Amino acid sequence: MRTAPLEISAWAVPGEPVPFGEAQRQSFEPFAVGTRWGVPWSTHWLRARGSVPRDWTLDSRYRAEISVDLGFDGLAPGFQAEALAFRPDGTVIKAISPRNAHLPVAAGGDVDVYLELAANPGIPPESHWRTTELGDKATAGHEPLYRLRRLELALTDREAWELLQDIGIGRGLAEELPADHPRTAQLWAALDRMLDVADPDAVGATVSAARAALAPALAVRSTASAHTLIATGHAHIDSAWLWPVRETVRKCARTFSNVIALMDEYPEFRFACSSAQQLAWVKESYPELFGRIREKVASGQFVLVGGQWVEPDTNMPGGESTVRQLVYGKRFFLDEFGVETTEVWLPDTFGYTASLPQIIRLSGSDWFMTQKISWNQTNAMPHHTFWWEGIDGTRVFTHFPPIETYNAELSPAELAHAQRTYRDHGAGTVSLAPFGWGDGGGGPTREMVAAAQRQADLEGSPRVRLGTPREFYERARSERDELPVWSGEMYLELHRGTLTSQLRTKQGNRRVERLLREAELWSATAAVMAGHPYPYDALQRIWQRTLLLQFHDILPGSSIAWVHREAEADHERLAAELENMVGDAILVVSGTGDRRFLANSAPLAMEGVEAGAIAAAASSPVAPATVRSADLGDDGTEGWVLDNGRVRVVVDADGLLRSVRDTSGRDAIAQGERGALLRLHRDVPDKWDAWDIDRHYRNTAVDLTSAEEISASVRDGVAVVEATRRIGASVIVQMIALGPGRDAVDITLDVEWRERHKLLKLVFPLDVHADRSTSEIQFGHLDRPTHANTSWDEARFEFVAHRWIRVAEEGYGVAIANDSTFGHSVTRDTRSDGGTTTIVGLSVLRAPTFPDPESDQGRHTLRFALRPGASIADAAAEGHRLDRALREVVGGREVAPLVWSSDAAVRIETVKLAEDRTGDLIVRLYESSGGRRSTVVGTDAAVDQVQLVDLLERPLPDAPPLDGVPGRVRLDTRPFQIVTLRYRLTSSP
Repeated sequence: MRTAPLEISAWAVPGEPVPFGEAQRQSFEPFAVGTRWGVPWSTHWLRARGSVPRDWTLDSRYRAEISVDLGFDGLAPGFQAEALAFRPDGTVIKAISPRNAHLPVAAGGDVDVYLELAANPGIPPESHWRTTELGDKATAGHEPLYRLRRLELALTDREAWELLQDIGIGRGLAEELPADHPRTAQLWAALDRMLDVADPDAVGATVSAARAALAPALAVRSTASAHTLIATGHAHIDSAWLWPVRETVRKCARTFSNVIALMDEYPEFRFACSSAQQLAWVKESYPELFGRIREKVASGQFVLVGGQWVEPDTNMPGGESTVRQLVYGKRFFLDEFGVETTEVWLPDTFGYTASLPQIIRLSGSDWFMTQKISWNQTNAMPHHTFWWEGIDGTRVFTHFPPIETYNAELSPAELAHAQRTYRDHGAGTVSLAPFGWGDGGGGPTREMVAAAQRQADLEGSPRVRLGTPREFYERARSERDELPVWSGEMYLELHRGTLTSQLRTKQGNRRVERLLREAELWSATAAVMAGHPYPYDALQRIWQRTLLLQFHDILPGSSIAWVHREAEADHERLAAELENMVGDAILVVSGTGDRRFLANSAPLAMEGVEAGAIAAAASSPVAPATVRSADLGDDGTEGWVLDNGRVRVVVDADGLLRSVRDTSGRDAIAQGERGALLRLHRDVPDKWDAWDIDRHYRNTAVDLTSAEEISASVRDGVAVVEATRRIGASVIVQMIALGPGRDAVDITLDVEWRERHKLLKLVFPLDVHADRSTSEIQFGHLDRPTHANTSWDEARFEFVAHRWIRVAEEGYGVAIANDSTFGHSVTRDTRSDGGTTTIVGLSVLRAPTFPDPESDQGRHTLRFALRPGASIADAAAEGHRLDRALREVVGGREVAPLVWSSDAAVRIETVKLAEDRTGDLIVRLYESSGGRRSTVVGTDAAVDQVQLVDLLERPLPDAPPLDGVPGRVRLDTRPFQIVTLRYRLTSSP
């Protein structure tokens, strides 16, 4: 390869990245190949100028390119130095990364390019849980990470490059096929003939003959029974992970410019892009590049998929957040490109809620794709193409690509794996193959396209067709009328620790979700009742930021420190803005005055206040709770009895629950056991530190029973026992409280957490023979077995619950509610007396050290409630209480609900104004009990029309007419059905 030098100059950005225009105005100093550059997370700009030598002959075979090596460490794109190239007019050319390190030379041969170099430190995921300080700019160090190895002109031989691609496919296929297969011998023989012809001392003169020697073996067509893969370019760019959000913005520009350049070279190439947020970033920061994306979308080459704002976690976000991912994502694609996306595309999410099929279909989407489920540790999913059935009975067409990666290179080994792994050969012939460098970005390369071309119809290989996800769906759907069915959640048998890691991020998300609900409810009420301006822009902005922070490496707690520090600050800022919004709206509807009310934003009545109302709390006198010392047994130990006339609680001398009885007299705590027990486990996952809780954590456990200090008192009518416990450098203040008129005992943990690789659980051994546990999920609840009869049951040893979990036998149940805990476990033991102890554990805190060495260190407060004799509705009420659904307000008058449901089980989840800003009122309800219900949905607002709409607030096709008048409509709902109503107001208030 012939090369020629370029004149290089540089400017080091003193702080955070700057736009091209600002960089171009700076003073660039001479810079030489071999110079070190790049303090962690810093940016360098290089300018390279020169001309193609006159003695270089450029034609269809030989072309000039700029060859770049930023000092790459290994070959993994996305986890080290990257660059984006610009022309002097500011237009983007393409990116530079380890596997895509060339730039085109403009016609005429003159070179003048700017390169924005990102000194992202190498934090490869293979580090697993090796502690690193590189994930925080403040601790990453000040020494340069990289050395510029190459930035020069190169004369490349296209024919030689093609030969390398031929060899790669021929050899890869020969290595993959059985050694005794006739095709294997044919391929090795052809490779031998190619080597005989090729002369390493005269490559240019012999390369064509070498290709000709190999060509016959690569021209043999595939068999009729060969599997077909629809190969679609992709780059699963994590919106934050081992880099901050600001770096993802640049990764998107690099990746999208790469694929546009590839489309210009290979018109048949298609690329699928899934996150609206990432395109919104490009629109804001790289408008010229966004314009070219528009053109490629219109041409059908740049394919929009997924329809969500980001690729979110689906275990922990609330129901409305799960809806809004699709509302804001699909609306962006419609508004900006005129494209209706038809699938939900979640290749890398850590498990899939059983509420999702209904939400997908109500958004107007047809099918679902994921890849991560192939990571299951214990059980393989039985099918790759099937119906997925949600808790309400809705089914959605679902596909797991058997290639089992979203970072495929389309190598013969990967294609053989896909064909070998595919479990539906008896009924289907096609699967999907997303290819391209992802995670850290980069996308497909020309080598990958070449691999697809060579394996389009090649004996010994599955057929490969470059195409779109929609083309796969239509072909797969047409192959068969009947599909197998998977019912319920799709539980990922891995990454269970993400339900607990980075507690502050999870607490901030739940707080903002609750405030968003309040802000929309009271703002809509103020708009409809009093003509108060509805804060459309602010709510949209807050929702979009909240949805970003639910990305599947942010909310799960698996990102670097920088990401979580920003997430926590964002949640604080958003919460403060929403608090002001709620306060302003309530002041409008309740007016000024000195009367004290409760504003209820929960979807169910609380303390006598209807959902969506502002009213005085029930005023019946309630006696204060009492606390007294008591002798607890023959051993002379003493404790305390807390009593409020509804619940009687016995707390022993260690500050633990010995007994909890409701008015039935039945004890919720198993005989001889103690509840609200803190249990500390060693937590050293085998591989993925912040991600995993492995089964062997149970093998080591220390019960925190002793208390350094303990006291009992009555505070404002609330009986409290407070115990201080210490483990290592950590201090835990545990409060058990019983309030006046409460049907539940409240537990608060105030923790100064200084552990490393430890898991803290809060354990309740309950005297209940429960064969299943029931947990709140989005828009309903889910039952899971408490036994381990099958490998599937055994693998589900840590699972998600939202605000409550309940275990029950016929006629009696116990609920445990939380304010910010998601990880739960339930097991059963048989006692010597023949009774059953059902043990509920809540995972309170973890302490992984990768990717954030300081994960969860510091001060935390968590709240729980144990309610004996609890129904499902009781469990929900406790969950909403801890979620702070009731707000004390001072105003001038009570306010009736804007909208109500006559059946309390059909809950009003969302009240807002329409996204199209017409002023229409949107009401979203769901059936919460798991049974059929009939309810009247009423409003006293002046409305003249109401209709059933989808999640994007469009009329549902073929929807039956509603029974009743607009202000009073009757709904008959199936179990867990979600219903969205759109009301047209008759006039402005």
